[in-house]
Amino acid sequence: MQYLGRIHGAGVLKYAGKTFSHIDYDFDGFLRKPVEVIGSGEIRMSADTLRQLFGREDLHLLTDDGRLLSVRFSERHLPEASGGAHVDVAGGLPSPSEWHS
Repeated sequence: MQYLGRIHGAGVLKYAGKTFSHIDYDFDGFLRKPVEVIGSGEIRMSADTLRQLFGREDLHLLTDDGRLLSVRFSERHLPEASGGAHVDVAGGLPSPSEWHS
């Protein structure tokens, strides 16, 4: 696995076709051979909204630059009053040359 760099920005989190929250994200990207780009990092939003969505499947992040990313929580428990959570990201990530190291 090869480290590609970092992307960060903002977007909206979607679940079951509905927009739930404006969020900020910060992801590290990795190239898994032969040509699959995967990511992991943190999303930040209001603690109340995060509690509502934590653990749900089929979450998507629509970034402000138009990418639709599949997001899955990687933690089993959400810290109390937390406004951020660690996630794994797939689908729609930038090509290897678009990451910022």
